[in-house]
Amino acid sequence: MHIHILGICGTFMGGIALLARAAGHRVSGCDANVYPPMSTQLAEQGIALSEGYDASQAELAPDLFLIGNAISRGNPLLEKILAANLPYTSGPQWLAEHILRGKWVLAVAGTHGKTTTTAMLAWILEDAGLNPGFLVGGVPLGFGVSARLTDSPFFVIEADEYDTAFCDKRSKFIHYRPRTAILNNLEFDHADIFADLAAIETQFHHLVRTLPNNGLIVANAAEDSLKRVFSRGYWTPIEWFNSADGWQVGADGSTSAHSFAVNLAGKELGRTSLALPGAHNRANALSAVAAARHVGVPVDIALGALTRFPGVKRRLEVRGSVRGVTVYDDFAHHPTAIAATIEGLRGSVGDSRIIAVLEPRSNTMKLGSMKARLPDSLAGAEAVFCFARNLGWDVAAALAPLGNKARTYEDLDAMAGDISALAKSGDHVLVMSNGGFGGLHDKLLRLLADAS
Repeated sequence: MHIHILGICGTFMGGIALLARAAGHRVSGCDANVYPPMSTQLAEQGIALSEGYDASQAELAPDLFLIGNAISRGNPLLEKILAANLPYTSGPQWLAEHILRGKWVLAVAGTHGKTTTTAMLAWILEDAGLNPGFLVGGVPLGFGVSARLTDSPFFVIEADEYDTAFCDKRSKFIHYRPRTAILNNLEFDHADIFADLAAIETQFHHLVRTLPNNGLIVANAAEDSLKRVFSRGYWTPIEWFNSADGWQVGADGSTSAHSFAVNLAGKELGRTSLALPGAHNRANALSAVAAARHVGVPVDIALGALTRFPGVKRRLEVRGSVRGVTVYDDFAHHPTAIAATIEGLRGSVGDSRIIAVLEPRSNTMKLGSMKARLPDSLAGAEAVFCFARNLGWDVAAALAPLGNKARTYEDLDAMAGDISALAKSGDHVLVMSNGGFGGLHDKLLRLLADAS
């Protein structure tokens, strides 16, 4: 079967492309925004890409079009597909019917930490010899690809609450029917499709309603929003983390040390260490260990696996170091994630200077829904640079509480030049965006090298 994917360079649809190809299908696709790591991954897998959504692509005459959720009515190729009554479906629907059916699905949901936790869980199962299939919203460094199909009964998936497609406004994760589910956290996000937090809680409860009574929910006890979700009813056992009665980081884990103890109901089960810093990543690890235990992985095996977990591309990924200045790439784009990322980096670099560089690029950020929270989220950095082109709100005014340490720009090259001029040996430049950011990381490294 020939499958043509609209929006193929998104992390989810790119993963679908890899799974479809592994299942024996011929795969091609198109996208308007092509940038690494997904474009590189697809090219390495020999998947043909077309730039843009010209209606002439309908002449490829695939057996099926898969429509990504970034594709809206008015898209010329989508309009051609509908007008000609060509066969199409959504990515999550195809995944549920052709890949996940019959699998023990382990789904990782939550506003933050999904990608890292999904990668951790897949890594633990791999280390335990379970050879899981997976679909991650990023590229786990230990696997080198964002998705993999195996003959294992286990499949680990990042379960996104964003909508499914233009024709299906349910959250993607409704399709996955997991047996094991991690609910890491739940905050307001995706202001372009959800009116408020209550609307997102409803979608999470729809997910809860799909879990079987022989399954397991691993949930964050620190989240009142999740407790409200469960107050609507649940039919599956729950194991809590961040709870003295459930899974918890040992008392010494509140320090900046990478090594920490893991407790269950107050009893220490062992110790592990993470290369990734921050309390949020220790919480991610707790949930992954709990979920892995549900499929039979002993806790000591899981803890040992985590000591070797290499991380995920674009999650505090070091892109290079020049003249003693280290440049990181991170996907953080929500104020909570921004603050947690800065806090985690601070735990590793101590008193060294952090230069935070932000592109408010998500739909929620573009709408200005989170602008009041930005100053506090960035307060842990010594200097803040914000790229503010094509936004409908005044970024400089929003960041005014940060005073002189915050600067805003509409010219990417000018911003890169000023960052490289400011940076000195020992500094850590933390670049945060959920897009390609115009290749800023490489620009900075080149400028730093030219100045040496």
